[in-house]
Amino acid sequence: MIRAPWAIPVAALITVFLVFSLPPYLTFDPAQSRVPAGFAFHYPALLTHITFGAVAMVAGFLQVWPWFRRHHRHRHALIGRVYVFGGVLPAAAAGLVVGVTSPFGPVARVSHVLLATLWLVSTVMGYRRARAKDFEAHRVWVVRSYVLTLSTITNRLWGPLVALVLTPGLDTTFGGSEVAMVQAIAGITSWLGWTIPLLAVEWFAHRRGRVAR
Repeated sequence: MIRAPWAIPVAALITVFLVFSLPPYLTFDPAQSRVPAGFAFHYPALLTHITFGAVAMVAGFLQVWPWFRRHHRHRHALIGRVYVFGGVLPAAAAGLVVGVTSPFGPVARVSHVLLATLWLVSTVMGYRRARAKDFEAHRVWVVRSYVLTLSTITNRLWGPLVALVLTPGLDTTFGGSEVAMVQAIAGITSWLGWTIPLLAVEWFAHRRGRVAR
């Protein structure tokens, strides 16, 4: 991991997130859900999204970890298929269903739907570029896809900061409505969680391509 100093903190972050986030859903009890139900089949869709999303997090880490890619090329290809077909595709499809009916307001709904759509597109493009043996483009698309995979973590990192900024305005900006404030916090964090990391990837990919040329 020495040549990829980000690998250890990212692996630790994923581990901590899964340890604290998954247990309530391992009981298969809707009452334990941390997201309010938006419709009759909300919990099964949410459970599908979370379960396959966890697979995508772990498999995706192995995909972007340079050491694993260099030393286990055959397993890299195999786990890549797990990431696509056993992780992102079912998780993003379920995410679209959950996102459309998000209880956190229209701003968050638009963000969730766009995120799930871009997650699907970037993953399919990464897979197609690998099949075409265009591995340089494949790497860029997979990094885009994996950044979106991890957006559920970066979303939560923004949450406390946005809440700290907006909470003092509960009685003024939001007229005392906690619902309005919660929706504002959720809407802002849902956008920041994936747009900023994705813009960083685009900047890095552009800079890398410019240097190579």
